[in-house]
Amino acid sequence: MTDYNKELISFLDKSPTAFHAIANIKARLEAEGYTELAESAKWELSEGGKYFVVRNDSSIIAFRTPIFDFTGFMISAAHSDSPAFKVKENPEIVENGYVKLNVEGYGGMLMAPWLDRPLSVAGRIIVKNGNKYEVRLVNVDRDLLLIPNVAIHMNRDANKGQTWNAQVDMLPVLGSADEAKGSFMRIIAESAGVSDSDIISHDLFLYVRDKGKVWGGSEEYISAPHLDDLQCAYGCLEGFIAAKNSHSVPVLAVFDNEETGSLTKQGADSTFLEEVLKRISLASGKDEEGHYRVVSSSFMVSADNAHAVHPNHPEKADPINRPMINKGIVIKFNAAQHYTTDAVSCAVFRDICESNDIPVQVFTNRSDTRGGSTLGNVSNAHVSLNTVDIGLAQLAMHSCYETVGARDTKHLVDAMTIFYSKTFRVDAGGSFELLD
Repeated sequence: MTDYNKELISFLDKSPTAFHAIANIKARLEAEGYTELAESAKWELSEGGKYFVVRNDSSIIAFRTPIFDFTGFMISAAHSDSPAFKVKENPEIVENGYVKLNVEGYGGMLMAPWLDRPLSVAGRIIVKNGNKYEVRLVNVDRDLLLIPNVAIHMNRDANKGQTWNAQVDMLPVLGSADEAKGSFMRIIAESAGVSDSDIISHDLFLYVRDKGKVWGGSEEYISAPHLDDLQCAYGCLEGFIAAKNSHSVPVLAVFDNEETGSLTKQGADSTFLEEVLKRISLASGKDEEGHYRVVSSSFMVSADNAHAVHPNHPEKADPINRPMINKGIVIKFNAAQHYTTDAVSCAVFRDICESNDIPVQVFTNRSDTRGGSTLGNVSNAHVSLNTVDIGLAQLAMHSCYETVGARDTKHLVDAMTIFYSKTFRVDAGGSFELLD
């Protein structure tokens, strides 16, 4: 039997940034016989074909075309990015005998967990080669940086509530001024196998060096960086690959920039998914009318992790709908439509789970608390689909080291394998059905 926890942790350890996560998903798909398509080329698809397309090195959409006479799309969407600190241009700050990096926050993070941990840097650089601009992934795979706390003797209020200023408190130390000045870009260049003078620009992020671990009295928990949302990306990927073919086209979408609102060319609020679906229809011989018809009989699972009830702060959760770690997939609801789930989409996904003995539970925010939004309602502005928002229960969301259940990843893989093997159909009268 597949050890999903071992594979998940390996995937997380190899994916310190969204760029690395997409490179690893791409490698997994290629190993399964998927062919990469270029957005700039004409798409020639075949029945029985397996394909994927990458945008910006940080988002990917994969699909299969089992038959050209398909009736709809079965889609999942997760995201590749996590809150982190991004390295600014001209990154070195030299003062008080230290070399620090000038960084800024990416996404809504918990800052305190970044303190006093070994850190490093990963991302991508742009190198000019003749008239071409080439992308190189880089990962300085060693303990390189640290953001030091202020001693209790110098901040007697440290345990009475603390605020963090990203420009003051969260700058990582690279080294001493005498030895480390001018070394940062040289270190990046050496890791990429280029000269520092060859680097034109960069997208570089800090990441924590702590590896993923299984722990607990019965080894029931996993803690690791990037669980939100690479756990869902991994679970959807494995379900997508394992599923049998149906009369629908299975589509796996992993978008970047969810943590900053998805307002990029590679985010869920872009035209990426809309364009890929339309190109699949056109390359399969459908006209515009035919495309809209298959979209109407399509279904999306928006997969982004959910808050578990906290062991020390249960008052933060809804009094009734309180997801527990290892108790199954969480269906997320919100009356203000920050989540897309409605009675129809809940009924379809809940039936998939319950009919196959996959545990399922419900999340709602407290009625006096505003929660976050996710991929489903954003992407629906471009491609309107029946969509359910789901996730897996976790603690310390948006920390640099998060916690989930060791049994829940398999729950998601199993559910997505079944989901992708189905066909969703809506008739002209508005009734709907789920077919094998």
